[in-house]
Amino acid sequence: MVFENDKIFIEVEPFEIPWLKVFAKRSCKEWSECDKETKEEILKAIDIIERAMIDYFNPDKINIASFGNMLPQVHWHVQARFKNDSYFPNPVWGEKRREAHLELPDIAEFIERVRKDLEEGL
Repeated sequence: MVFENDKIFIEVEPFEIPWLKVFAKRSCKEWSECDKETKEEILKAIDIIERAMIDYFNPDKINIASFGNMLPQVHWHVQARFKNDSYFPNPVWGEKRREAHLELPDIAEFIERVRKDLEEGL
């Protein structure tokens, strides 16, 4: 668990790229079922995470996506992408294009930094 408050919680998806998932805490299958405050909290969190990823990892691109086919609970994926990651330019759910060996800064340190940013910003 990266962060939690009364509206949202944030988890790390273990993968070769930095990848956080922002969840609505209240059970809601669709974005339209979320109350205004939860929507605002999710969007603020995504913004904070994106900025932190750019600052810390210097990725080539940030991907932000909302899917729920496997897990029917509102959640957003925030991913730092690199031209030399295994899937780029495909989505990480797509076809792997190469074997990558990324040399990235420590994810644990990033988690501590982003947790602090979230605590201050939310």
